[in-house]
Amino acid sequence: MALLFDWWAKGGHKGTQVVVKMENPNWSTVELEAPSEDDFLIRNSPTDPRAKARGKNAKQLTWILLLKAHRAPGCLTSIASALASLGPAIRPRVASGRTDTDNASSFGNRTIRTGFYTCIKLFLWLSLLLLGFEIVAYYKGWHQFVAPGIQFKYIFTASFGVRDVFAWLYTHWIVVRVGFIAPPLQLLANVCIVLFLIQCLDRFILCLCGLWIRFKKIKPIPKEDAVAALENGFVPMVLVQIPMCNEKEVYQHSIAAMCKLEWPKSKILIQVLDDSDDPITQLLIKEEVHKWQQDGANIVYQHREIRDGYKAGNLKSAMSCSYVKNYEFVAIFDADFQPTTDFLKRTIPHFKDNEDVGLVQARWSFVNKEENLLTRLQYINLSFHFEVEQQVNGVLISFFGFNGTAGVWRIKALEDSGGWLERTTVEDMDIAVRAHLQGWKFIFLNDVKCQCELPESYEAYRKQQHRWHSGPMQLFRLCLPDIIHAKISLWKKFNLIFLLRKLILPFYSFTLFCIILPMTMFIPEAELPEWVVCYVPATMSFLNILPAPKSFPFIVPYLLFENTMSVTKFNAMISGLFQLDLKHEFQGSEPNVDEIKFNILEEQAVRKKKHNGIYRKELALAFLLLTASARSVLSAQGMHFYFLLFQGIAFLLVGLDLIGEQVS
Repeated sequence: MALLFDWWAKGGHKGTQVVVKMENPNWSTVELEAPSEDDFLIRNSPTDPRAKARGKNAKQLTWILLLKAHRAPGCLTSIASALASLGPAIRPRVASGRTDTDNASSFGNRTIRTGFYTCIKLFLWLSLLLLGFEIVAYYKGWHQFVAPGIQFKYIFTASFGVRDVFAWLYTHWIVVRVGFIAPPLQLLANVCIVLFLIQCLDRFILCLCGLWIRFKKIKPIPKEDAVAALENGFVPMVLVQIPMCNEKEVYQHSIAAMCKLEWPKSKILIQVLDDSDDPITQLLIKEEVHKWQQDGANIVYQHREIRDGYKAGNLKSAMSCSYVKNYEFVAIFDADFQPTTDFLKRTIPHFKDNEDVGLVQARWSFVNKEENLLTRLQYINLSFHFEVEQQVNGVLISFFGFNGTAGVWRIKALEDSGGWLERTTVEDMDIAVRAHLQGWKFIFLNDVKCQCELPESYEAYRKQQHRWHSGPMQLFRLCLPDIIHAKISLWKKFNLIFLLRKLILPFYSFTLFCIILPMTMFIPEAELPEWVVCYVPATMSFLNILPAPKSFPFIVPYLLFENTMSVTKFNAMISGLFQLDLKHEFQGSEPNVDEIKFNILEEQAVRKKKHNGIYRKELALAFLLLTASARSVLSAQGMHFYFLLFQGIAFLLVGLDLIGEQVS
């Protein structure tokens, strides 16, 4: 130990002296005295008592690392084995050189995606440059000069006594950052912290309401059960719609499930709404429909040559058929959904004697929720959505967002609301908002489940999340005037606007953890408290995972992955809010047949060349966060270091497409 002290003294740095107490197997550090003025670059400056409050010497962290060195071999062995296992998976991705921009069906506007990536790259190169500055300053003994407590006016008037160019650049950089960069950065951080706390409070209140509903065993009960309703003659005409597009893998199971629904055959009609552009898929679906027609099912096949409006256009076209006026209710199922045979018997009775009920929504269940890590993390999110958000809103205010499938609509409610519109990519939320403004009520059945599958590859999940976050921002921009001028109570108006509160999450999550936190490592005058970095995110993740208690072992991967997905969600929100996603701006214009044919050929080529790729934005942010974690070592910011390190690794894994289904 004496040799270590001698070696430390030869370094020539007069940092904070510490006494190290060895309490096997623990350690502790006790500060003896504050740093002296000689520890700083400032010389011949006035005595300032506030200088005594400057930060601890970063060399304390070096002591910790030295004292824990005996554990290094075991850690290195674990890391080496992990890297060895990742090597075979990473090598083909790097060798192919294929990135997310090579995918012809990539979502979003190319300009906004390229600009977003360029900003991240510039931020990364700047961080690497600043890290180099800080490392040089650290070994020159200037590191304490950048303590957060330093005063701008004190720097500006000080005589630095340095002559080399590097010292001149470094001191002027400190002047700029203290006076011009740190204040607005701290303001932005405070705003994000406030939004973060509001979101956490909202989650906490929702969870309390969910626990109250479960404790009281509150659930919607029809005035008559299915048997009594059928005996009393309540057997309305029901239309079942299955919108699909190139669903070669699931169409058989879906059509079979609809044809097996228990409802009088004379009172039900199944519409297979096929938007497939693949002739082989069209033929297969036609044959499947014909087979069930021969078995006595009341089922029809409908195909559109021009897919104007996508799913919304498909549903709108189906509702324009002349025979629809004979039906009172319409049940909608996506092609990968398989309801139980008694689905209609458990949902339709809720409309009886409830003329103001416009929608009955069932819950989703997932057959592949344990397929891989990606599906497990999705299951956590969707469990909270259905168990808490949908159920609480359904019980307390009789309104929630339609999930686009596994729901039964009163056709009159659809007509009163203006029908399906192709103005957004979330036609389900659009029709729900318009129906609520017309006074219709919704019922959510948490005990009625409809089976479906979760996206198993990251590319599919990323596209889904882009649509789910771009569309609501388009809708918010379009519906805000209608909400303000609607003849409903102020409480309902506030709730409709506040229902978009969850869309705030990607904004502050991305801004706080991917921008502000790394910047505070290089601009220490702006600070993020440890409780913001650690305790609040942990609390949010804990609340989210409550409806899926078996998923508690995945709470840390869930937290890191949600922050990783904030990049895609933030990009989607910007595209939707400012209508930058030109791919979906198809409403109000005549379809271009040549363009549609070109898009079809592109999609077919992509399906034939499916592969794992490299996601550039995620990779750039991974290196950015890892660079910031290296900078945090110089400041001995333990919690910030660990968060940045693990978050950077999470971005790295996602950027290399190592999460979810692996495609050969």
